[in-house]
Formats: sequence, C-alpha cells, structure tokens
Amino acid sequence: MKFIAIRSNIKEAVSTIERAAGENANLPILKNALITVGSDGIVFAATNLEIAITCRVSGKVIEGGSVSVPLAPFASLITNLQSDRLNFSKKGNALEVKTDNYSAVLQGLPSEDFPITPQIKTSDEYFAITGALFKEAIQQVAVAAQPSDFRPELNAALFDFSLDNLKLTVTDGFRLAEKTIPQNLFTAKFKEAFRMLIPLKTSQEVLRMVSDTETVRVFRDENQILVKTERAELISRLGEGNFPDYSQLVPKKFATEAVVSREELANAVKLAAIFGQKNSEVKLAMHPGKKAVEISSADQSLGENAYLLPAKIKGAAAEAFFNWRYLVDPVKAMKTEEIFIGLQEETNPALLRPVGDSSYFYILKPILKS
Repeated sequence: MKFIAIRSNIKEAVSTIERAAGENANLPILKNALITVGSDGIVFAATNLEIAITCRVSGKVIEGGSVSVPLAPFASLITNLQSDRLNFSKKGNALEVKTDNYSAVLQGLPSEDFPITPQIKTSDEYFAITGALFKEAIQQVAVAAQPSDFRPELNAALFDFSLDNLKLTVTDGFRLAEKTIPQNLFTAKFKEAFRMLIPLKTSQEVLRMVSDTETVRVFRDENQILVKTERAELISRLGEGNFPDYSQLVPKKFATEAVVSREELANAVKLAAIFGQKNSEVKLAMHPGKKAVEISSADQSLGENAYLLPAKIKGAAAEAFFNWRYLVDPVKAMKTEEIFIGLQEETNPALLRPVGDSSYFYILKPILKS
C-alpha cells in the first residue's frame, strides 16, 4: 500500500472520523483508524460499533492495500507535521509516514481484524437536504437534550417523516423543542411515512461531519441510519424505545402573551443568571400596564437584579420561575429579531417561538414554588 496526499486533507479526514473511535479493552483495534487504498481512492474509517464514520481523501494512489493504525498518535503526528506533501506506505502491519526531512513508522494491528462497516439494506429510498438547513434543524432541537440513564428514548431525536414535511423533536421531560422542515426544502424518495429515533451522539457527529455547502442524503432501514455526503459517510444504530406522545403537551391557549426582542431577552437572562447561580432560577414576570417583561433573580449572599424589556403584551399580569440555562438556550437557537412568549398558569409549561417563523417552538416547564 502506497499513496501520496496533502497534509490538510488527511487532517480533515482524521478530524471527521476520530470521535467515532471506541474504548474497549476486549477490542483494542477500536482505538485504530482503518486506512484503505484501492479503486474507491483513499478512505479513512473509525468505529465504536455503535457508529461508524468513513471519509474519502483525495491523493495519488500508487499501490492498493489497507492498514490499521492507532488513531490518537496518528492524529497528533499529522497535526504537528509542517510539510504539505506526505508519503505513506505499509510496512507489515505498520504505516510509514515520510516527508522530505522526516520519517516515522507507526505500529498497527492486522487490518483484517478491523470491524466490518455495516451496510444499509436499500439505497433506493432517501431524503436529500442542504447541509446548512439540516445542521440548523439539529442544533435547534438539541437545546432540549439531556441524556437519561433511565429512559433511553430520551437519548435520541425523533425524526418524523411524512410526505408533507420532516419534523425533528427532542425532549428531556422538562423541555421540548420541535423543528418542522417543509417538503419544498428537501427532496425525498421515500414512498411512506416513518418515524425513527436518532441517538443524540449520532446527531452531534452529524453536526461535525457535515459542511454547510454540502448536500446530505439520509438513508434508513429497520435498525440503522446512513448519513452520506460527497466525501464522508456515517452509519449508526437507531435508538430504542417509544418517543413520548407530546401532542397534548403543546399549549394552544395562553393566559398571557408577549413579544420581546430576542437579543434583549438573551442579555436579560444572562444578567439575571449572575445572581441566580446557586439555585439556577430566574423569574419572568409580565406587566401589561408597564408594557414590559421583567427578568429578575436574587441571592441572599450576592444580591438581586431586575431587567425590564419593552414588550407587546396581551392578557393578565403573570409570572413564573425558570431554570435560566433552559431559558437562554432556545433564545440563542432562534434567528428572528423578536420572540413570542406564552404563559399559562404557574404550573403549566410556557412556549417560546420565533416571531414570523412557525417552523420552530420550544416548551419549558416552570420551577414550582412552594
């Protein structure tokens, strides 16, 4: 096996696959990358048996073959080399890396021991979407994620595909975020609606793997999902369990409604958080008479503060307490200049959504005060 490649291309491939590598005392080869050179070009791969990522690298192929080398030291080697042009060749189970003034031999393991990357059963059905839109949708719902040891279905994002749209939903039981992508923003070859659970870790790797300018194709079968771009592929097991039926939890009517500046709300919550570090809570109060929303917090040892935001308000005066981190996350995820806030009674969830964008909403349970 021999090939020549540019260092920046190798570095990008290593960065794409490295988080898929595993830690397993019984399978030390999971710490390795598999480098395969052949008719498909130069391909780097890593897996932890839950996720497998492959990435193609452009370069000059001199001789085909494969080698499996420890990923962490290989990544450090590539990062610290100064030469742009790198020469690679296989020496037994080792990989030799050479430049004009440097050479190294990295000991590996037999490449035939590297786990076989699973395949999707059918390649005929998929949906295709721009990388920027797909990543934005994942990022917007990921703000409601909190891994759970007791409810595996909450460790995943729900992908609910219909012939009209694609909905992504995440919840941790205290908050929920939903993003709807209409059919005119993606193309689909699926003939029937389906629902699948994508593990949160898989979603995070998709964010790292996909660039904004790429087209992403997503395939599935009963147990797996394949996310494919022009240069890389990620295949993952689907999540287990039944995602909660949340349709009845989405508020339809509100005792009080307000529209505020997104930027001002984010700043107000951050300021209130300074005095709310100990109990992580801030108070949100709506004052129709003042045409303002007040964000405040207090701590006996630190002091207190309050921020009045100009607001358009409908309904009666109302207030509720929230975890400030859970309140600021969706605000940062939204893109519009203004945000709608709907409050129900003190014990019921609030709803936030961007004004002028009905494709996204976020539900948050208040902190109950005795």
